[in-house]
Amino acid sequence: MQFIIVFFISMFPLVELRGAIPYAVAQGLPLVPSYIISIIGNMLPVPIIFLFARKVLEWGADKPVIGGFFTFCIEKGDKGGKKLQEKAGRGLFVALLLFVGIPLPGTGAWTGTLAASFLDMDFKSSVIAVMLGVMLAGIIMGLASAGVFGAISALIL
Repeated sequence: MQFIIVFFISMFPLVELRGAIPYAVAQGLPLVPSYIISIIGNMLPVPIIFLFARKVLEWGADKPVIGGFFTFCIEKGDKGGKKLQEKAGRGLFVALLLFVGIPLPGTGAWTGTLAASFLDMDFKSSVIAVMLGVMLAGIIMGLASAGVFGAISALIL
């Protein structure tokens, strides 16, 4: 049952794998199975987001109640995508991988996939970059949750 909760936490936007792995460690679950389940859960929505999120936002942009919010999301996604592309240049794949992989607020598979769709990246490159980023974030969160970073800083200081 706890692994099912880990799976669903990793699917939830903004929390994603960054919340699922610490939850699993706090529940005393083994790290490697939790890591694998979190990656699967975090990656499951990616194709749906890539293929449909932008279309849904564009569809709803002119609707009376939701139009303002959807337009805001489109403008923010477009602006963020252009900013990422300007900084990355030809290294957009690596920039997307690092954007998803470094566990900071507002980054992750959901946001990275939406940005990739606004940048008109191809599906295969986007999914691979996001997946590698999710794996990197999982490693970082696993090490942090296991206390490795605290132990290293204690040794150094």
